[in-house]
Amino acid sequence: MKRTFILLIALSMAAGVFAGDEKNIVSSVLKSAMVYRVGAELTHTAKATLSRGNNELVIDNISNRIDVNSLQIGSNGNVTILSVEFSTNFLRPEQKLPIVKKLEDSLDSVNDEINRIQVILKTDQELLDLLKANKEIRGDQTGVSVAELTKMMEYYKTKTLELQNEISRYKEKEKKLHAITAKINQQIKEEEQKNYKTIGKLMLQLYCPIAGQYDFNISYVTPSASWNPAYDLRVENITKPVALAYKAKLTQITGIDWDNVKLSLSTSIPSQHNNAPEVKAWYLAFVNAGNYVAPYYSNRIAGVAAAPSPALSEVVVSGYGTTSNRDEEKEKAIEPVYVVNGNIISKEEFKKIDRRAIKSTNVLKDNQASAIYGSRASGGAVVVTLKELGDYVDVKDNLLNVVFDIDLPYDVPSNGKEQNVNLKDFKIPAQYKYYSAPRLDKDAYLMGEIVDWEALNLLPGLANIIFEGTYIGKTNIDASSVQDTLNLTLGRDKRVVVNRDRLADFSSVKFLGANKKQTLTFEITVRNNKKEAVQMEIQDQYPVSTNKDIEVELLQHDGATVNAETGILTWKAQLAPGEIKKYRVSYSVKYPKDKTINL
Repeated sequence: MKRTFILLIALSMAAGVFAGDEKNIVSSVLKSAMVYRVGAELTHTAKATLSRGNNELVIDNISNRIDVNSLQIGSNGNVTILSVEFSTNFLRPEQKLPIVKKLEDSLDSVNDEINRIQVILKTDQELLDLLKANKEIRGDQTGVSVAELTKMMEYYKTKTLELQNEISRYKEKEKKLHAITAKINQQIKEEEQKNYKTIGKLMLQLYCPIAGQYDFNISYVTPSASWNPAYDLRVENITKPVALAYKAKLTQITGIDWDNVKLSLSTSIPSQHNNAPEVKAWYLAFVNAGNYVAPYYSNRIAGVAAAPSPALSEVVVSGYGTTSNRDEEKEKAIEPVYVVNGNIISKEEFKKIDRRAIKSTNVLKDNQASAIYGSRASGGAVVVTLKELGDYVDVKDNLLNVVFDIDLPYDVPSNGKEQNVNLKDFKIPAQYKYYSAPRLDKDAYLMGEIVDWEALNLLPGLANIIFEGTYIGKTNIDASSVQDTLNLTLGRDKRVVVNRDRLADFSSVKFLGANKKQTLTFEITVRNNKKEAVQMEIQDQYPVSTNKDIEVELLQHDGATVNAETGILTWKAQLAPGEIKKYRVSYSVKYPKDKTINL
């Protein structure tokens, strides 16, 4: 009895130890998502029953990519978290996808047809074998006439040929069907692999003083979600305000579907560091004027010629080469080296850089570049520093803390596809006018001017234009502008007609000694074919000389506002329905007759 009692105590103690080390697996529920321009903060809840003592808890249904430094886990009890480990699971979909089911049904149909063809082929082959076995006619057979023998041979020949052709035809069909089954099987495999997904899980080592059920709150930042602004601009007519629909195009590939989630959108970007800048001493020194590059203060980079597209298509470093002929200089010029974040890359790789990702650019000429990067930089160097995640906080919108809370819960699948989220609708008073620069484009553009637009919390983005119920196209909302008035281009209106014609009778060419004098005259005609009056602004221009040997004189401008520095002429007028107005521009240019100018 005593030995049995001791054994029972030992078993009880062992059971208590093992009970404290039990491993639980629970699924978390995603409750809310704060989506930043790049990245998102996800908040989950989970329930788990814990034993007294040490516990190992696995919480799954977590994003497959997280910033582990941002991970926060809380509980409603005196649970002590001893350690946390993040990992990922490779999962196969539990339910068969509809497209896979459809493909498998097609595969079954093709296989049924293959089986039917194989039955036909087997039957035809047996008939062919039977014909071959029975066509032997012995020479000693009697009672068979020549006519009967000829008829019998003709039958065997015809039937054999018929069966052979049918066998050949069905074998070809069977071959094609097998090729189809191979393609379907490959497609099924690709679809299944495409829909395999990885999800994250958290492995927690816990100490629980009291057994019971506990609630856990989990939050973290993931880089696998983002949103971009989008807009719809609707103008019923030019007497009504602009209807602006502020939307977001949201995408996420976190590995978990967001089902019935409380959604918030923020205009800021979570930074990986929050260190305040430190101002250090600024030491002046003499520099080689030929190597000095002005700081970057505008949308253009001093010393760099770049295409207007987001990708950097070309950077030209000037100031090297010795020949005077431009074509020869281009041929003999040595390519600069391209240095990005301290690493030398190829010109092709440099072209792929999105200009918006550049923090600073410096162009070094040959001597200075060679001193830093060696002889390979004898053609100069283009030194680029790219933005870090924290640099994006200083976007020109100055709206870093605006948050849009979405009242209705959203479903956002983890498929990377854009999903539209409506944020706000505005009715914005606007001043409308038509604008045309017929020297460049003869169409008239409807423009909307909006004041006090800063309160709308807009971000730069594209907007769909719907004018008088018709989709016109897209325009860009420049919310990074520092102007008090936001100018919106609302599309072309063909009912406001603008023409610019050269008047040959009032244009001439004269030779005055060593000089040549050209006189050019243009007439601009504006017609309002709309049913209501319109405000119109028209711009034209005359050339401005930058050379003392070229003299320009404005002869006629018909009341335009003249900017003598730029040569831009501006007319503003109101046109009644059906009204026509004409403006004439005339100017003369005198220059040496042995020269050619860009007139």
